[in-house]
Formats: sequence, C-alpha cells, structure tokens
Amino acid sequence: MGVDVDLTVIWAFVIAFAVFAYVVMDGFDLGIGVLFPTFEPGQERDQAMNSIAPVWDGNETWLVLGGGGLFAAFPLAYAIILPATYPLVIAMLLGLVFRGVAFEFRWRDKAHERFWDFSFTAGSFVAAMAQGMILGALLQGIEVQDRAYAGSWWDWLTPYTLLTGLGTVVGYALLGATWLIWKLEGKAQVHARNLAKRAALGTLALMGAVSAYNLALDPEYAARWLSAPEIYLTAWVPVATLVLAALLLRSLGGEGQSLPFWLSIALFLLGMAGLGLTIWPNVVPPDVSIWDAAAPQRSQTFMLVGVAITMPLILAYTAWAYWVFRGKVGTEGYH
Repeated sequence: MGVDVDLTVIWAFVIAFAVFAYVVMDGFDLGIGVLFPTFEPGQERDQAMNSIAPVWDGNETWLVLGGGGLFAAFPLAYAIILPATYPLVIAMLLGLVFRGVAFEFRWRDKAHERFWDFSFTAGSFVAAMAQGMILGALLQGIEVQDRAYAGSWWDWLTPYTLLTGLGTVVGYALLGATWLIWKLEGKAQVHARNLAKRAALGTLALMGAVSAYNLALDPEYAARWLSAPEIYLTAWVPVATLVLAALLLRSLGGEGQSLPFWLSIALFLLGMAGLGLTIWPNVVPPDVSIWDAAAPQRSQTFMLVGVAITMPLILAYTAWAYWVFRGKVGTEGYH
C-alpha cells in the first residue's frame, strides 16, 4: 500500500479532492432538498432555500472538474466507468436538472409552488441516490475485458449499491441539516437540529453497514482492514471515526452553531479516506490501477499546468462567495 509519488498519483489526488469538494458542497444542497418536505411551507422553506441560493450553482463546478479531470487524466477509467453506470449517470444529471429548474421557478411561479417544491425534493433525492449507487457500483467491482466494460446493463443494481445509495442520501441529509443549524434561527433551527440528530445516527449506522459489507464483498478488501501489516495503516480510520462520531453527537446535543457542520465534513473526509485505502491503487476495481488508466505523461503535465492555474481561482471565488454570505438567514434573506 505504499505510495510512490509521480504525476499519476498527483492526478489521482487532484481528482479525489475535486470529488470530495463536490460531495461536501453540493452534498448539503442536496441534503436540504431531501429534508425540504419536513419544513413548514412558506417562511421555513423560504429560509432553507435562501441559505443556499448564493452558492448552490457554483458548488457544481467541482462535479465538472472531477468528471472532466477523470476523462482527461484517466481516459481508460472514464471509458469503463461510464458504460457500467450509464443509467445512474443519466438519473443523476436529470435529478440535478430538475433540482435546478425547481429552484429557479419556485420563486417565479407561486401558483405552482407545491409542484416545484416536490420537484426540488425529488430531484435532490434522485441525484443523491444515484451518486451513492455509482460509488457502490465502482466498489463492488466492474467487469473488464480487453480494456473495455464487459458487464450487462443492470450490473450496477445490487443490494450493495442500494445500501451505498441510501447511505449517501442520509449522509447528505446530515450535511444539509447541520448547514441549516448554522444558517437559520428560531423554530426552523430547532427543527434542523432535531433532523441532524436523526441523520447523524442514520449516517453512522449506514457507514458501519457499508464497511461490514465491504469486508464480505472482496477478500482483498478484508485483507486491507483485518490483516497485518495493512491493518497498522488503516486502523486509524475507524478509531478516528468513533471519536468524531462522539464529538458530533455531543455538539448536536448542545448549542453549537457551525461546529456540527464542520464535524460532519470531517466525518465525510474519513469515509472517503477509508474508501481510498480500500481500493488503492485501483481506479476501477478489481484490476485497473491508476497507472493502467492514466493518460500519457505529456498530457498529464500539460493539464496539470492548467489545473494549477484554475483550481486556486475556483477556491478563491468559492471562498469569497461563502464569506460574503456568511451571516444568518432571516425571513428576508441574509443579515
């Protein structure tokens, strides 16, 4: 499990960072959509939607960077993963489209507000579920022959992918609820805190279930987590997760405003670290490594220069947007 740093490894971490940034930033948007029906129509729903209005579309920049980076830096992986998950990718994109359209039209078409509220929730749920199932389809292994996908149209549909899909939905709900704790006040904030407590317990239970399923899914996965010497490199993840879980539940029982959100992000980071340790160095389990799937070195070098310029700009304008809209959301918007 050693890591010899070269251009291919650097690109693997660049894409992993882009995926993590997308999961966190668009994750709480989608989580708010999933939780949307539990808020009272009118003021509470308006506040919840206003809390993400300035940032939700910019958050999807990271999806473009992650997907585009995979295509450019690991074209073989892109060519295998997409055919293996086409129905899920289509469902995810349609869900994001419906979510975006509903977000814009809800304010302009009050006569059909209930329909747009439903579309916002349905689009968010479908997109979140599809993203989790894509992850599950990747982790359970993709059949490859002659450097091409060799499975069927329905290989992605298994109990394991349904479990990872549900785990992603509940995890996004946790991010959304903790974001609303930070951004809302009064009755709506109390409701968000109650939702966050339930979502936290659900997320932790589903993380445990997916982790246990992973051990039975592939002997190599089990060896990574249960056999020496690999266990000495991976044991810190479950230990840190338990500590973070305790801190998160404690913060939700108190009066913390932003801390639950940051702890939820840290929980997702540990989950992603665990997944990385499980499949490393493969990009398409069980047999396609990052070096097998990588673009030529000259292409990687050329693209890395572009990323070195654009990624700091993306981080800068994203940070600026969050800083400008850093306050609480009242009945009339940010204050």
